[in-house]
Parts: sequence; C-alpha cells; structure tokens
Amino acid sequence: MKNNHQDGRVIDVVLAADVASGDVVTKGRLFAIAVTNGKTGDVIAGAVEGVFELPKPVGTAIAQGAALSWDVSAGQVITAGAEGGDIENFGFAAEASDAPAGTVYARLCPGMGIAKPGV
Repeated sequence: MKNNHQDGRVIDVVLAADVASGDVVTKGRLFAIAVTNGKTGDVIAGAVEGVFELPKPVGTAIAQGAALSWDVSAGQVITAGAEGGDIENFGFAAEASDAPAGTVYARLCPGMGIAKPGV
C-alpha cells in the first residue's frame, strides 16, 4: 500500500522533555515508552504497544487485568486516585503484582489513555 506510513507499534515522538530509554512519554492520548534516550525537541521512537515493566508503589497489590493509570508527578502506575493531568486507563496489568513488588507488567493499549481534566 502506498499510503501506509508505518506499522504503528512504534511511532515518532517529538520530546517535550529529556528522556532515557524506557521512560514513559505522554502527550494527550499518547502513552509511549521511549526506545532511545533523547533531549527536549528531539524526535525519538516511542513504543505504544506491548508489555513493559513499569514502576508502581510498593505496598499496592495489582490484580491481573486491572485497569492502569499513570501518576505523572510520581512517575508510576496507579490503579486509583488519579489527579488532574494524570493519564487514566492507558492499559492493564498483564500479570498480577503483589504488594511488596515495586513494578508491574503493563500491557499498553494504544489510544485508550486519557489525561484527567483539572490541570
């Protein structure tokens, strides 16, 4: 197809802030994982689909299949208590994560995340 632009699992993202490979990048409904390091204004590849290990609060258990949100200020996954500017429902827990764990395997669902109003 001559109108096919790209596969869509990894897309180009213009950075609003410096990132390291593996960092979360958000813009509106875009929720991506940086494939490479980049500086503000750079265009880098951002993975928008797949399963990624992301930080979560120690002491919080997350069940497999639970809807996940991203706490922008804390830089971690949450399941409740999203505040203005946080990204709600960007994906779901691919595996259960018990309370002592500091990470969860998150399945990204492209286009599903929505910035919570209020900022």
